[in-house]
Amino acid sequence: MVALHYPFTEAAVRSLHAGDAVSVGGIVRTGRDRFHKYFADGGALPCDFRDGALFHCGPVVVRDADGAWRVVAAGPTTSVRENPYEPDFIARTGVRLIIGKGGMDDRTLDACGRYGAVCLQAVGGAAVVAAKAVKRVLGVHFLDDFGAAEACWEFEMEDFRCVVAMDCHGKSLFKQVQEESLRRLEALFA
Repeated sequence: MVALHYPFTEAAVRSLHAGDAVSVGGIVRTGRDRFHKYFADGGALPCDFRDGALFHCGPVVVRDADGAWRVVAAGPTTSVRENPYEPDFIARTGVRLIIGKGGMDDRTLDACGRYGAVCLQAVGGAAVVAAKAVKRVLGVHFLDDFGAAEACWEFEMEDFRCVVAMDCHGKSLFKQVQEESLRRLEALFA
């Protein structure tokens, strides 16, 4: 298990390889469809993503009696929807970790290699377990404009477990699974 803590340095990220198990700690920010579209259309980011982590997540949050936010579910959302935006987001922001579920395309894989980023696979279907890694909500942006699921949340996380799915070296677990599946399918029909 490789421990990563914010800020995520380019050297640390470039040392990772597809298949590595990682534990993420420190500041992690969320962003989904509306957030990506807003940025792609020229909107200003509310915080600095350089050497940071972007989590494709629409968390379920509630306010405690004292007014503090508490995350009750924080499962990854399907990352493929961000394919049109992610390469440019990586290039322009200097983000190092993209966390989500499911594969992303070759353009994103290329951007990871060029700019020193990785895509991490978080476990889908375990949103309540993932929420336990959120130790504190540091802030929220665009809540009124985008709603809770699409807002940009800033979390302080501890020991958030993921697997490197796409690395800086051109390797993608998703591509490997697809290629192996096609080989096996061809063998079945041979």
